[in-house]
Amino acid sequence: MKKISFQDYLPFIFLTAIALIGIFLPTIPTFADASKYNVADIAWILVAASLVFLMTPGLSFFYGGMVNRKNVISTMMQSFIATGLISIIWVVVGFSLAFGESKGGLIGDPTTYFFFNGVASGQPWGTIPLMLFALFQLKFAVITPALVVGAVAERIRFTSYVLFMVLFSLLVYAPIAHWTWHADGILFKLGVLDFAGGTVVHISAGCAALAGALVLKRRKAHIAKQELQPANIPFVLIGTGLLWFGWFGFNAGSSLGANALAVTAFAATNTATAAAGLSWIFFDVIRGRKPSVLGFCIGAVVGLVAITPAAGYVGVPQSLFIGFVAAIVSNIVVHYKNKSSVDDTLDVFPCHGVGGMTGMLLTGVFASAAVNPAISESGWAYGNFNLFKNQFLGLLLVVSYSFVVSWAIFKFINFIHPLRVTEEEEELGLDVTQHNEIYHPTNLSVNGHGKLADEEVGVQQS
Repeated sequence: MKKISFQDYLPFIFLTAIALIGIFLPTIPTFADASKYNVADIAWILVAASLVFLMTPGLSFFYGGMVNRKNVISTMMQSFIATGLISIIWVVVGFSLAFGESKGGLIGDPTTYFFFNGVASGQPWGTIPLMLFALFQLKFAVITPALVVGAVAERIRFTSYVLFMVLFSLLVYAPIAHWTWHADGILFKLGVLDFAGGTVVHISAGCAALAGALVLKRRKAHIAKQELQPANIPFVLIGTGLLWFGWFGFNAGSSLGANALAVTAFAATNTATAAAGLSWIFFDVIRGRKPSVLGFCIGAVVGLVAITPAAGYVGVPQSLFIGFVAAIVSNIVVHYKNKSSVDDTLDVFPCHGVGGMTGMLLTGVFASAAVNPAISESGWAYGNFNLFKNQFLGLLLVVSYSFVVSWAIFKFINFIHPLRVTEEEEELGLDVTQHNEIYHPTNLSVNGHGKLADEEVGVQQS
């Protein structure tokens, strides 16, 4: 057993303090103005929030299947831990920072909903309880820092990444969510359209991923130009299926009601995803590569990313075009990234960052009042150059802010606690060195006696 330092006690001390504070906070009557609620809307957003939650374990499978076999568990854990970590942060102060009383359109007052104070008894958010809206938004806050894992996988310390998630959630995610989705936010007032998180989730995570890859520098295997095989491609397929399924809650749920807009967003999401998956593998074929499971899965995720900001603003035919184009753009960026010295392990920046940027800009091209009447009510119109300009300005602000602040967070953590594992730990793999667990994939085959035999992959049994 290793010697326990004071740093090892700190996470437990913080969690203990938070739990003890909860004892002394009053219990407030719940769900005021219940007459204003719509039961169908409540039912749908409960389901949608559950679907979005499912995306994080889906992401864990998606990432875990693509890394080296000795880093499967650590990569999956680094994503999945966000479900616990961000849930607590969101209740304590995260929701307040994102949706609390605005301070100059930049950030919410952290005391507005401190420890969810006033959330249960708050005024309805449209036709649903404020608490349900807060829980729905929580799932977005959970998956965003989990996305960054893919860029820094196979070389970052678990404890360092946990600290990054905390600081990223407070200093990057919450401000950008406030700018974009709060009625007084600077991007909201500018007229930037982001239906379900193109800027808030994907561009912010993609740019943070690039910052992390640059600060952590390259893996030893990347420097040696070793071609590492994915540990488990069926995991990637399972993860893609869970992400695709959960994304219906992500996008269609962002209508915040059981209404026609939810149906449109659902259809746009599925169409863009299908087009992007096919576009990726067909584009690979004309470049001399074979169509692959990984290619279709990655392309499908790029389509999901690209349609996210546009899902409630564009028609189904336009969503097909968005998915088709986004997959090609991201595919090209991945190709050139692989020729560079940037070690973004699982191509988070080309797929989520660039895919999100493509979707944001094409939202400015195709957004239509015929799909979402709120556009015309705000003075925006299909093909309006001002809308495209606003999308571009919003994109620049989020890209700059997320990259610079995330880079500073990684540098700060590295100053107080090593970000990167040692060379020996990297060689052994993070599963063993960070978690003392080992991934044992197996194949089932028929032995000479006609019975199923369990063989470890890569091991020839006599």
